[in-house]
Amino acid sequence: MIINKNYGYASLFCLCCFCVLNASAQDSAWIRSHYYKIERYVPARDGVKLFTSIYVPRDSTKPHPILITRTPYSCAPYGEDQWFSWWKNYQKAYLKEGYIMVKQDIRGAYMSEGKVELLRPYKEKGSSDQVTDESTDTYDLIDWLVKNIPHNNGRVGLIGISANGFYATQGAVCGHPALKAVSPQAPVTDGFMGDDLHHNGAFFLADTYGFLVQAGIGRPRPQPTIENAKGNYPFTADAYNFYLRMGALRNFTRIAEKDSVALWSELMKHPNLDHWWKIRNTRTGLYSVKPAVLVVGGFFDAEDLYGALHVYKAIEEQSPATINKLVMGPWFHGQWARDEGSRLGHVQFGSKTSGWYQNNLELPFFNYHLLERGQDSIAEATIFFTGENKWRRFGKWPQTGLAQTKLYLRDSGRLGFSASSSSASYDSYLSDPARPVPYIEAIRPGRTREYMIDDQRFASTRTDVLVYQTEELKEDLTLGGPLTTDLHVSTSGTDADFVVKLIDVYPDDFEYPDSIASQDEYIMNGYQMLVRGDVFRGKYRNSFEKPEPFAPGKITRIKFKMNDVAHTFKKGHRIMVQVQSSWFPLVDRNPQVFTDIYTCDDKAFKKATIHIYHDAAHPSNIALPVLK
Repeated sequence: MIINKNYGYASLFCLCCFCVLNASAQDSAWIRSHYYKIERYVPARDGVKLFTSIYVPRDSTKPHPILITRTPYSCAPYGEDQWFSWWKNYQKAYLKEGYIMVKQDIRGAYMSEGKVELLRPYKEKGSSDQVTDESTDTYDLIDWLVKNIPHNNGRVGLIGISANGFYATQGAVCGHPALKAVSPQAPVTDGFMGDDLHHNGAFFLADTYGFLVQAGIGRPRPQPTIENAKGNYPFTADAYNFYLRMGALRNFTRIAEKDSVALWSELMKHPNLDHWWKIRNTRTGLYSVKPAVLVVGGFFDAEDLYGALHVYKAIEEQSPATINKLVMGPWFHGQWARDEGSRLGHVQFGSKTSGWYQNNLELPFFNYHLLERGQDSIAEATIFFTGENKWRRFGKWPQTGLAQTKLYLRDSGRLGFSASSSSASYDSYLSDPARPVPYIEAIRPGRTREYMIDDQRFASTRTDVLVYQTEELKEDLTLGGPLTTDLHVSTSGTDADFVVKLIDVYPDDFEYPDSIASQDEYIMNGYQMLVRGDVFRGKYRNSFEKPEPFAPGKITRIKFKMNDVAHTFKKGHRIMVQVQSSWFPLVDRNPQVFTDIYTCDDKAFKKATIHIYHDAAHPSNIALPVLK
């Protein structure tokens, strides 16, 4: 019987694989028979030619819309007989609809001419028309396409994830009349305040060094090429060990400059929020956005959660007449385009969220605006709430009139909805840069995408992490919007980082129902799910432009906003808050003395005793956006 049972499972598995492969083969054959590919150098207004791959329907009986992705990551494969594998990608739906699909290497990337400039700012207002930026390059591409690709319907869309989302955002303001719809997805937006490079002034070491130097993305390209960048790989696959042994940032700079990574060198010259950063903040130029916009992001996006939320907010404020919609799902970076979206790490979402989004939101959005088909029935904000595992629709995000409910730190590790009446109450820990708190428990070669939702029990046991927890909740508590952290602190040093984590503590007998259970054997009893965590570099508490030292021992207020959450803490769960001063190697180590962290040496790093106060005069708390 066992043999037959296993044989049955094996047969079923083989049958499923055959069906998937057969469907993919059929899609491939259909696309190749209904499309042809051309490659062209499209001139920008300054004469620089940008390499462009164009997949065109053979059907000449009707006009077709154009959908563009501009990318620094290559529009490979190159050669008109070499095809991108649309049949393995959800975007095959666009080809079935007859879209003209366009991919372009941005200026200076891969086969395009010119010099690449990552984080290229908008051109200054009043500049000559010959001054270019990503919006002018986008305009010139659109103009060429509508004039040169046969049987197009004169309606164009832009779409892109991550850096490609940055180019979609910049293209949204290009002003070309044919541009009707744009979807910036997890767009790189503000490298100092909240995206890949920094959060609230704290440098995101593993992501930045890993991307620019280890992956080689920041290396110069001497001439157009189809070759990928060559990276500089670490001496150990244990990321925590590697970054700790490397020491101060100046040691990383020596390697980056040896590899001619220009952007790293620029970052090291701009430790504070100065003009260099401000002109690279995409949010500042989102005025007069004409096309409809669908901003997409993931609440567990380790790279560009900030970008998605704040591009939507900036367009709402700066272009209030624009059709501007937001979708936020329970996803890691780009998960909505990569897998079914039914889980992340050990946490289950109860349904295939990615497919639902693709079929019910993204494709209908572009079909309505580019094919002029269907209805504009997409809500202003479509938001997935973890915990209850449901999509909700809103007329605005976040909702106006949210109840800001304060959750107070109390003595004895308690967390409550009323402040302490104590006259003097605090907790303390020793923050040691030589032994920073890891951001995950496991040993990994690079930053994981799952850390955004990972179990925090490993951190709860450390003496340099403060833990506060409520009693079991008597009823569900749903949060929808940004969190505000308000801490009263002191340090024996002159600078410090403050990492705050909001955590959902599962019941001791928790199990997923059979309907969504997986083969994952991880023990979910008492799981401490990270709902939101973020860091604030203390010297920026009064100004990101002009940092200030702490006065040792003086009680000081640290107040900052954390990214939005959409989560239901279920009845019987507990809410936990953890506070610490390192999150390594996700965030670079703070020397805990007031200095230029980008240039200081290894001797600058000092231990510091941190106090977190929670008495009547100093009510440290997190303000929760409670939905009623």
